[in-house]
Formats: sequence, C-alpha cells, structure tokens
Amino acid sequence: MKATMPDTHNSPILVTGAAGFIGHAVSTRLIARGETVIGIDNLNDYYDPALKHARLANLQDLKGFRFVEMDISDADDVKTLVRDGGVKRIIHLAAQAGVRYSIDNPFAYQKSNLQGHLSLLEASRHAAGFQHLVYASSSSVYGDKPMGGIGFTEDEPVNEPVSLYAATKRSCELMSQSYAKLYGFPQTGLRFFTVYGPWGRPDMAYFSFTRKILAGEPIEVYGEGKMARDFTYIDDIVDGILGALDHPPAPHSNRILNIGDSRPVGLMDMISTLEAALGIDAKKVMRPMQPGDVTATYADVSRLHALTGYQPKVMLEQGLQNFVNWYRDFYGNMPPN
Repeated sequence: MKATMPDTHNSPILVTGAAGFIGHAVSTRLIARGETVIGIDNLNDYYDPALKHARLANLQDLKGFRFVEMDISDADDVKTLVRDGGVKRIIHLAAQAGVRYSIDNPFAYQKSNLQGHLSLLEASRHAAGFQHLVYASSSSVYGDKPMGGIGFTEDEPVNEPVSLYAATKRSCELMSQSYAKLYGFPQTGLRFFTVYGPWGRPDMAYFSFTRKILAGEPIEVYGEGKMARDFTYIDDIVDGILGALDHPPAPHSNRILNIGDSRPVGLMDMISTLEAALGIDAKKVMRPMQPGDVTATYADVSRLHALTGYQPKVMLEQGLQNFVNWYRDFYGNMPPN
C-alpha cells in the first residue's frame, strides 16, 4: 500500500455496520492511524449477536470511537447523525448479507440493502462539505463464470444476477451512480470477493466448517466440491478499503473497484488447508450446487492496485491458521451455540 497520512483536521468518519466483521476491522484500523470514528449498527440476530457485542466491546475500549445503535433504514436518524456529527466521509458496510438467506427472507434485503443505501445517499447529499462515500458492493453482481482465463473486471456486464442479494447490490451501485451525477459528491463502490479471517461471520463456509469439524459433525460440501472462491484475508481487505477512502474520485463520479485476492482457491483445497490448520480430518457429505450460488469468483484488482498500490499479502494457509487460532481462543474447542 502507498503510505497515506490521515487528515487529522478532518471530521469523524462514519462506519456503518461497525459491529460486523469488516466494520470492526476497518474501525480498529482507522482509530490506530489517528482518525475518530462514529460507528452505527442495529445488532440484529442474522447470526449470533454475542459475536457482534464482543466486537463492539473491543471498539468501545478504543479512544476515538463512539457507538450509536441505529438501523440504517431509518433515514431521518441517519441524516441527523451525519449532520450533527459533522461527518464528511462515510464507509458504508452495513447490509443484509448472505446469498441463500435472501431466498427465504427477501424483504430483509429490500429494507437493509435498498432502503438503507438510499438513507446513506440522502444523508451524504445533505451534509455540508461532504467529501467521499465508500460503500460495499459484492462480487455477486457478476453472476457465474467458469474457472480459467482472467478474473472478473469492472467493465464486464452485470445484468444477470443469480440471487436477490446480488440484485440489491447492483441496484445500490445504480442508485449511487444517479446520486453522484445529480448531486456531485464522490463515491466509490467496492465489489468484495470472499472475505475471511479472525472475527469472521459464522454463516461463511470456513467458519461453519470449523465449528462442525471441532464438534465431530460432518460438513456439507456444496457443488460437489467443484466451486472456487477468491478468498481474501481481512487485513488485506482493510488495506484496500482505506486506500480507496484516501483516494476519492472526481466530483460527480461513482467509481467501481474490485477488491479481492486474485488467487482463487478450489473449495476442496480450502477444506484441506482448514483440516491442516485444525489438525483434524473432516467428515464430508457431497451436495449439489445450491440455488443462488456461483461456480467461481476471481477478482482482477489491477485498478485498485494502480490507484492505491493494493497488493494482498496473506496466503490462505496463514490466514486460515490465524482464524483457527482466534476461534480456539474465542470459543475454546467447544462450538458456539
């Protein structure tokens, strides 16, 4: 990463989803470099709230962090917080996550992802001297692509989402495009590829596999193990987010950037690496592909690299070992409820 010093004369940075996996890591790094952070989260029960509260407890021990429990779909509350807090930069990470969950709970995505994103856009356009909105999109917008060749590039068509989650993320990009053109404030949408590491999300495969392997339960391997993911370690993701934040585009621009590892790993290879980190062989049950899943994700990150010097450093072996070490420290060898 190119070294960029924060502007200490600037206002607090608002981080939405601050008690989430990526929000927790971003807030921690921002404070470490001398920023002040206002974090918001609604602490919902999509996954174990105890993990969210534990992340939040870490942040509340840090000088320069202030937490406000808030739902981003409450547009008036968000607008008031941004205005009264003197916020001029936002990292918007809060959303209803999960591809499979969207099949049974579609309206949760309408409220959090669509209405929530619109709340942040409205708050940004009304904020005096607003400088930059960085928001989370997803590699899911690309749909499916066989392995081989180059990774997804930002110029590829994204008109065939295979899940409602992906459709909402693409919709957010389009809303941001219209607001950038209409109101001028710069925006950057980051298309995240599979993020993993300590303090991660329990609904992610590597996390749930760890729980089941330690409990002696079989793991279900979907796509018969033929899928691949561009696993990206959390520290590398934070490097990319802050690099993008520190390099806003020109006014009236909504810039889209991939943020991933560019080294896709087959699902069976990931499982083998996790087994080695745990020192336990998994009992595997092979299953067909689930609705909404894609065969492979693979990021071309050349634009983010050119802009910020972004270069993922943590290989999967080290990243999963770090996760396993954290998991055993946080939960012991007993799986969470």
